[in-house]
Amino acid sequence: MHPAGLAAAAAAGTPRLPSKRRIPVSQPGMADPHQLFDDTSSTQSRGYGAQRAPGGLGYPAASATPQAAFLADPVSNMAMAYGSSLAAQGKELVDKNIDRFIPVTKLKYYFAVDTMYVGRKLGLLFFPYLHQDWEVQYQQDTPVAPRFDVNAPDLYIPAMAFITYVLVAGLALGTQDRFSPDLLGLQASSALAWLTLEVVAILLSLYLVTVNTDLTTIDLVAFLGYKYVGMIGGVLMGLLFGKIGYYLVLGWCCVAIFVFMFPLLPGTVAHARNPSTLGGRSRRITRSGRCG
Repeated sequence: MHPAGLAAAAAAGTPRLPSKRRIPVSQPGMADPHQLFDDTSSTQSRGYGAQRAPGGLGYPAASATPQAAFLADPVSNMAMAYGSSLAAQGKELVDKNIDRFIPVTKLKYYFAVDTMYVGRKLGLLFFPYLHQDWEVQYQQDTPVAPRFDVNAPDLYIPAMAFITYVLVAGLALGTQDRFSPDLLGLQASSALAWLTLEVVAILLSLYLVTVNTDLTTIDLVAFLGYKYVGMIGGVLMGLLFGKIGYYLVLGWCCVAIFVFMFPLLPGTVAHARNPSTLGGRSRRITRSGRCG
């Protein structure tokens, strides 16, 4: 058979394969036609505002000319400067007005204590009978810090005593199988309410008898808060020795706190009984209880 016939027969008996289409290899710098998004995971990092690759989905390349950088930087700098000025003005406003509502400077004085002062003050609260000098020390018309004068009032001991009293009261309720968070909160609220009522009553009394005193409201809170030290001792002795220990220690602490507060009482009583105040004059009671 003729070779041409053999070739025709072979072509007739063999199935025809589909033709393959060659995809042109993309040139460097051109995007892959099958890629929907730009590849940002390459080693060449694209920073914020960096120039995009040309030809990416037909979007125009971002300009990174010096003129564009000059126009972008002032806006960010202006925003940062404006935010900093607002923060500085807010801080200045808070610093000016915070003392109106919370006397931070005065409160720092009442918490200027150390370990030695706390030990001496607790001993004075339990055993004030032999103490002689009750006058508060001054330095240039300003009372010295509590850590230098055991007679100076402080808020550290009253605050810690109040918290400890609430916890000890919760312990006492637990030993009686009556503890609950509601009762603990009620105990704290009632103790705080009684303290507030005592302060208001004393301030009202001083106002009604027209006593001019340098005792501030914070001083009264400090002096009245010392009673929680004796209350803690009474509750603890009650847990250890029953009712007898409770009443004995509570009675001792009541007498001790009265002796401790006694330097403030003579001036008030003497002023209330002095008829010269009816003529419009008033006496001045200092923290040491001396009238002037």
